[in-house]
Amino acid sequence: MSVTATRALGVGVPLSGAWATPATQVRIARQAEALGYQSLWTFTRLLFPMQSSDAEWSSDFQPAFHYGVAEPLITLGYLAGCTERIRLGISVLNAPFFAPAVLAKQLIQLDRVSNGRLDAGLAQGWSEEEFRAVGLPMERRVARTLEYVEVLRRMWEQDQAEFKGEFTELPRTLVRPRPVQPVFPLLLGGSTEKAWTRAGRLAQGWVSPGFVTVAEVSEAASGVRAAAERAGRSPDDLRIVVRATVFLGPEHGSGRTLFHGSVAQIRSDIEHMHEAGATEVFLDFNFDPQIVGPQADPVDSLSRVEEALGELAPVTQPAAGQAPPPGP
Repeated sequence: MSVTATRALGVGVPLSGAWATPATQVRIARQAEALGYQSLWTFTRLLFPMQSSDAEWSSDFQPAFHYGVAEPLITLGYLAGCTERIRLGISVLNAPFFAPAVLAKQLIQLDRVSNGRLDAGLAQGWSEEEFRAVGLPMERRVARTLEYVEVLRRMWEQDQAEFKGEFTELPRTLVRPRPVQPVFPLLLGGSTEKAWTRAGRLAQGWVSPGFVTVAEVSEAASGVRAAAERAGRSPDDLRIVVRATVFLGPEHGSGRTLFHGSVAQIRSDIEHMHEAGATEVFLDFNFDPQIVGPQADPVDSLSRVEEALGELAPVTQPAAGQAPPPGP
């Protein structure tokens, strides 16, 4: 199965807030698949510190993490057995938090149980508290991540793999079982020119942070594709995946924030992202206080998101008399 997608549309799995139950995750996954969405996405957040001086832990995170964030790999493994066609993406795992050989085995098995539907988004992490929690220094985390990516790639793509670097060592080993996809479906995150260069040189594409502008996506797409061309790779084969952090509401006036507003405005924002160079946009509702906040009603949250997904669907909804998307 080719992972190349043009103007594709995906959905973020319910991962935070009271609505993010296993039953709701399955319901949204099946609805998205039935409506023609191309992908489902999880993300990771190891913890939410009660006290931190890091500005990254801004108020934007507060509603989403009031109930914590569900573990992404186990969630995708569960949803792999409840779906048939839709691709399963992670946006993103912090690679330094995992022993690379262990993560390789997990990703390979997830590719197998999904019959080759996995997209693995990786980044280096940014939270000092999370690095302390996993017992690692933050220093040289990019170098550590790149070593780990090399181990993952070798175990995924080589029948016998070995590696020895500064941060990790893999003795020569026969890698079994084998994944379904022959090439490691790697997407790299990051918001700098160096990050775009790495994605263009090493990965199958780039995945954006959760809050990104059209101009930033355009710059990233150009940077990733230019780096691919310099590396002798086809820039047209690389994916540019945008995580659209959606805040549903009434129609906003001029000066509104991207992906804030009515369904019609969200649809227009999606189009602008594709015009800027995105090959795929996925809709993530996990940061909207009206959906995931401590006062949000989970039944109402599910209803609002299901309605929006129906209106934004990339294909026509089921005709009258046709079975609706299956429930959990």
